[in-house]
Amino acid sequence: MEKIMVEKLEKIAKEACSKQGVALYDLELKRASKGLIVLVYITKLDGVNIGDCQIVSREISNRLEIDDFIAERFFLEVSSPGLERELKLKKHYVSAIGEKLKITFQAEDKNKTVIGVLKEVETDYLKLDVKDEMKQITFSDIKKAKTYFDYKKKS
Repeated sequence: MEKIMVEKLEKIAKEACSKQGVALYDLELKRASKGLIVLVYITKLDGVNIGDCQIVSREISNRLEIDDFIAERFFLEVSSPGLERELKLKKHYVSAIGEKLKITFQAEDKNKTVIGVLKEVETDYLKLDVKDEMKQITFSDIKKAKTYFDYKKKS
């Protein structure tokens, strides 16, 4: 049932995003004591603003009220994925080419974490520039990946 609900939510979210000129980045369902939390992350090239989130949220809410397929109490949250966004899908990696990433992956029977600039995304692997050394990391070895923002770096 939850898979069907996610598919319906994705369809509604994609339509709402399309109307606003933004893209659906990700969608998550989280269970909390107060009910189901539907998290919708949106993105666009020049950045998402609060107005984009409000309009997409209103559009999704209206559709959810009409379609009425979520039986339990739920809360909808629409936001940008943030500066340090999680990379789950191949399209997330492709959109992050040229950005700094923090990746934890399996190497020699242990987890290793590196920070570097994403240079290429291929079918089965990516190439990351880590301190002027090109690392090739297979997607199946990746445990966790996100864009990385260096808060200490002076601009």
